[in-house]
Amino acid sequence: MARDISVEAERFPIAGTFTISRGSKTEAEVITCQIRDRDAIGRGECVPYKRYGETMESVEAEIRAASQDIAHGIDRQELLGIMAAGAARNAVDCALWDLEAKLSGRRVFETVCTGQPKPLTTAFTLSLGTPETMAEQARANAQRPLLKVKIGGGDGDIDRIRAVVEAAPQSRIILDANEGWTDANVEANLAAAAALGVALVEQPLPAGADMILRRIVRAVPVCADESVHTADGLAALADLYDVINIKLDKAGGLTAALELRDRARELGFGVMVGCMVGTSLAMAPAILLAQGADFVDLDGPLLLARDRVPGLVYEGSLVSAPETALWG
Repeated sequence: MARDISVEAERFPIAGTFTISRGSKTEAEVITCQIRDRDAIGRGECVPYKRYGETMESVEAEIRAASQDIAHGIDRQELLGIMAAGAARNAVDCALWDLEAKLSGRRVFETVCTGQPKPLTTAFTLSLGTPETMAEQARANAQRPLLKVKIGGGDGDIDRIRAVVEAAPQSRIILDANEGWTDANVEANLAAAAALGVALVEQPLPAGADMILRRIVRAVPVCADESVHTADGLAALADLYDVINIKLDKAGGLTAALELRDRARELGFGVMVGCMVGTSLAMAPAILLAQGADFVDLDGPLLLARDRVPGLVYEGSLVSAPETALWG
């Protein structure tokens, strides 16, 4: 019997406005893929990202283009050969993992984790703004152990960093410039980050324009995000970055993300597992990937005004692995 595939575009309102160096948005736009085999249904969610040339329409079209192969029983390894890395493949791959779990009765974590998955402490993201508004956000979340701070807004970044650190002195801080720094300010900004006790700086320079990182002295670890998608070419980043941010939507699913994580460990990189702004369905497989990660940034549902029901269980910044009613 052939499988049935359905694709749905959905929108979830963000609580307020989410702002990074590239712009602002007030809703999370996601694509959900469902694959039915007999009475079992597997689900996967992805977030199309304009930075990588993706739109809701293009991602939906990619999934539909592969639907005949999916219907005829293609497996996850075969999927890697017919779909490119990106959001569309992520939705299909995660739906296949979920479907396999439902058909076999074997939870996904039994395959991808070394034991029962543990609750993880996730970063909580503060949007880019003025130093004053970012300090307000930081004070409101000063009880959280890990804050991810969006910067890259020009020459005022050092003031923003200082304002956040002073407003949340007990929190560890990750800075995410989203490619917003330049050769002219990267050294001064990194030096300020180190002096202020920042734990990690994520993607300070544009992907492909980050060679200066080989030459400059930096006293704070630097993480690649936009500069890394899959395991291919990862070795070329060894002298540039200390940590890599693995996102399912970049890698093209949990299958490829696991390969990227293992290769990163072989090469000596630290590992962050991150996300786009999506629902609990998108975070669920990433929580399994993030077991043992150095940094976890899976706060997508915490940024939404409304999540899926049932969703993941968050207790403050602590997030538990998904129950079967959600995924896996």
